[in-house]
Amino acid sequence: MARTRKAEASEGKAPETGVNAFVGKDELLKFYQDMLLIRRFEERAGQLYGMGLIGGFCHLYIGQEAIAVGMQSISQKGDQIITGYRDHGHMLAAGMDPREVMAELTGRAGGSSKGKGGSMHMFDIATGFYGGHGIVGAQVALGTGLALANSYRNNGNVSYAYMGDGAANQGQVYESFNMAQLWKLPVVYVIENNQYAMGTAVERAASETAFHKRGVSFRIPGEEVDGMDVIAVREAGARATEHARSGQGPYILEMKTYRYRGHSMSDPAKYRTKEEVDEVKTTRDPIDHIKERLAKAGVTEDDLKGVDAEVKRIVAEAAEFARTSPEPDPSELYTDVYLEAAE
Repeated sequence: MARTRKAEASEGKAPETGVNAFVGKDELLKFYQDMLLIRRFEERAGQLYGMGLIGGFCHLYIGQEAIAVGMQSISQKGDQIITGYRDHGHMLAAGMDPREVMAELTGRAGGSSKGKGGSMHMFDIATGFYGGHGIVGAQVALGTGLALANSYRNNGNVSYAYMGDGAANQGQVYESFNMAQLWKLPVVYVIENNQYAMGTAVERAASETAFHKRGVSFRIPGEEVDGMDVIAVREAGARATEHARSGQGPYILEMKTYRYRGHSMSDPAKYRTKEEVDEVKTTRDPIDHIKERLAKAGVTEDDLKGVDAEVKRIVAEAAEFARTSPEPDPSELYTDVYLEAAE
C-alpha cells in the first residue's frame, strides 16, 4: 500500500506532491529580469561601497539569485520572508522599490527604513519582508514566531525563514525546529548553503554537511535542491509550501548555491582559488542557465537586450535616487525607538 504524505513527513522524508511544475515563456522572462535586476543592483551596490557611499557591512547576493526569485514565485500575498544579513536579493524579489533599497544602503532618508536600518536591518511590511538580521541565526527563531502567529490567526499564510550554512549550526535553530514540528507551524526553513560560513568551508565547520537532514531527529522532512537552477528552486519551494500551508508543519530546503564575492565587501576571499570561482561561473551560473531555457523557448538575443536595458535603467535610477536623497534629520534619532501600544 502506498505511504501517505503524512506518514512520510512523520519519518522526516520529503513527500511527493502533485505540483504542476510547468513554466511558460513569460514566466521564464520574468525570472530572468528579476535575477538580472538583483545581480546588476548588487554590482552597483559594490561600486557605491567602494566609493564610500555605503558604510558598515555590505554582503552581496551575487551568484545566489535563483533562490530568492524561485521561492518568491510560489509565495502568496500575506506570506512572510525573513532572512540574515545577505538580504538585498530577497528584498528585490519580494517587490521592494529598488530606489528605496539603495537609499537605505546609503543611509538616506528616502530609504525603506528612513536610512536607519542600512544593509542588514531594513524592513518592508507591505511586501512581507520582515528584515535582514545581523545576529547569525536569530532570524530563524523570529521566522518561527511569525509562523506561530499565522497558526494562531488561522490565516493560511506561510513564513519563509532563510539562513546560511553557518547559521544552521546555531543552537536556537534547533529549538525553533522542535517547536515548529511540535505545533505543526506553517514555516519553510531555507538553508542557503553557499559552501562557506564566512571564510570556513562547510567541511571544516559541520560534522553533517547534508543540511537538509538536520530536521530528521525532529521528524521534519527535508530535501537538497540545486540552488543555481531557478526552476528546481520553484518546484521544491512549491512542494515545501504545500506541505506547510496544508497544516503538516515545517519543511527544510537546503539550497546548494555559491557566492561569487567574499563574505562581505571587506573580505578578499583568499580561502578559495580563482579557478574554483571561475568554474562555477562558467558551468553553473543561474542567469546563464535561464538564458539557455529562454533560447529553447524561442526568445532571441534582441528580446534579452531589451530586458537588459530596462534593468540597467532601473539600477541607474536607484543609484541616482540614493545619491540625491537627503540624509536623515538628527531628530530621527529619537523616532521609531518604541512602539506605543493602544490602551
